[in-house]
Amino acid sequence: MSKRPSPISATVDFDAEGIQHGFLKLPISTNESAWGAVMIPVTVVKNGSGPTALLTGGNHGDEYEGITALLKLANTLTPERVHGRVIIVPMMNTPAAMAGTRTSPMDDGNLNRSFPGDPDGGVTEQIADYFTRVMVPMSDIVVDLHSGGRTLDILPFGAAHVLPDKDQQRQALEGAKAFGAPYAMKMFELDAARLFDTAVESQGKIFIATELGGGGSTTPERMAITERGISNCLIHYGLLDGEIELPDESQVYVDMPDASCYVQSEHTGLLELTLGLGDRVRQGDTIARVYDMTRTGASPVIYRAERDGLLVARRFPSLVNMGDTIAVIAEVVESLDGDQ
Repeated sequence: MSKRPSPISATVDFDAEGIQHGFLKLPISTNESAWGAVMIPVTVVKNGSGPTALLTGGNHGDEYEGITALLKLANTLTPERVHGRVIIVPMMNTPAAMAGTRTSPMDDGNLNRSFPGDPDGGVTEQIADYFTRVMVPMSDIVVDLHSGGRTLDILPFGAAHVLPDKDQQRQALEGAKAFGAPYAMKMFELDAARLFDTAVESQGKIFIATELGGGGSTTPERMAITERGISNCLIHYGLLDGEIELPDESQVYVDMPDASCYVQSEHTGLLELTLGLGDRVRQGDTIARVYDMTRTGASPVIYRAERDGLLVARRFPSLVNMGDTIAVIAEVVESLDGDQ
């Protein structure tokens, strides 16, 4: 059964030449606003024929590297520099971004677990549906800018996924490397079915994922990586002129082949990580201890690495609950091949 049209409307004309700043408007009715709307800021920069790049941030509202970089880009990118069309959505989940939370305060929706969405669902599912059925089909390349938010800290990397279509996978991996972060990754997702990533890739589009830091804040170093990476991707796919800028040191390639890369807590307590981001680890090494906070004299629970590799992500708060991911270990590889 076909779905009804999206309730969201755009105040911009996606086919018009030049630059436009406007909104994606989702009607809502709340106690505070009987005839209101969720207003998702959008910028469209178009100049002639060429590919379309959709640049998104704020899929989670507490991941500020991408939000900040895209707000800056929307203020500076001019049509004369563009070959094709660049669509900038700094805060996909605007209600979450305004609240500074991962999920939406309107319906507790996690946008990146709501795809392909539903025009008859809650606010978050309606946003997901609009991107699935309207924004993605008009795009050739999608770059979705994530970081760890308030609960994770993650090494800066561009990433792509293992895909059935090996040419699509190759093009995405090339883009992930061209992003120019210190690390590039072939990434395994624990719950891929309802991700934005999957909604894009299932339509045959090129999808570049990123993780760019975390801790619910930004640093000058991570902002520089993010802004350079966006520019690099636009250059790589032919939307901007210029030379790709790579890190001063050689880019490190990492692979997350399966779920054993994720170390999840089976206890509640105080977390002590024994490694820093970017540290090497051997299988069997102690990577964390969790202390019982209800009593003294109790030995901590020891967590050990199930594989050799590199610590690419860690829990940021020291308080940990059962089920929280406390560490992610990825394998260091010589290359990221597009046919594996």
